[in-house]
Order: sequence, then structure tokens, then C-alpha cells
Amino acid sequence: SPQRVDVRFVGSPPVRQVERALGVSNVQVEGSVLRCTVYGSFQSFLEALRGHEVISLTSIQTGV
Repeated sequence: SPQRVDVRFVGSPPVRQVERALGVSNVQVEGSVLRCTVYGSFQSFLEALRGHEVISLTSIQTGV
């Protein structure tokens, strides 16, 4: 099932890297918070976050 993910960063989120990550869609940004949907494996998504300081990460399974 897809996961709805909210990530809060120190500074600006790595929007371009996350948008290019395999299995990621619906990327939205509000200030230092990035929201997106991750389908399947989180590996590509997590690699897109590399080098950026994360304050919090929440993942909730959606009903799709």
C-alpha cells in the first residue's frame, strides 16, 4: 500500500531529488515540510534525503 509521508527539515527540503525518486509522487512543500506519497520500497526516497538534516518523519499507510 502507498504511504503518505511528511518530513520536516532543517532548512529547505530537497524537492528535486525527492521528485526524481523511484516510487514517489504528489510531492508538496510548505516551508521546511515536504509531503509526498511513496509506493513500494522506501529505498529511493531515503536516498533522496541523504545530506539533508531531518527533524521529523511521519509515514501513514493510505487506503489505496
